[in-house]
Amino acid sequence: MAISDPVADMLTIIRNGGKAEFAKVDIPGSKLKLDMVRVLKEQGYIKDYKFLENETQGVIRVYLKYISEGEPTIFGIKRVSKPSCRVYKKAKQIQPVLNGLGVSIVSTSRGLMTDKQAKEANVGGEILCNVW
Repeated sequence: MAISDPVADMLTIIRNGGKAEFAKVDIPGSKLKLDMVRVLKEQGYIKDYKFLENETQGVIRVYLKYISEGEPTIFGIKRVSKPSCRVYKKAKQIQPVLNGLGVSIVSTSRGLMTDKQAKEANVGGEILCNVW
């Protein structure tokens, strides 16, 4: 039985695109991935993104952001909650990433948000990934 994790695939595409110094990467589209990319843009980890319609599910084009001399703004991106082992935290249990230098993307009942936003709103949820 084949198990696929589209979110982990998206994170790998972004990570590898940054290491290869690509200007943009294309990711198969979904609502969850679109919301995750929106959070990454709000936090300043990527330049921009577009949703391109096609005959199947669409494509999310992510424009990567670099600091200087080809060094990506995303130093690390790691999947936390996996299909085989989901990780749920209450608002008070959410820990900062690298002492506040990174962010966690949390799926809550109020939509996707960062760990800081979830703590302020006092809502917990599934920790999807950590970005630093």
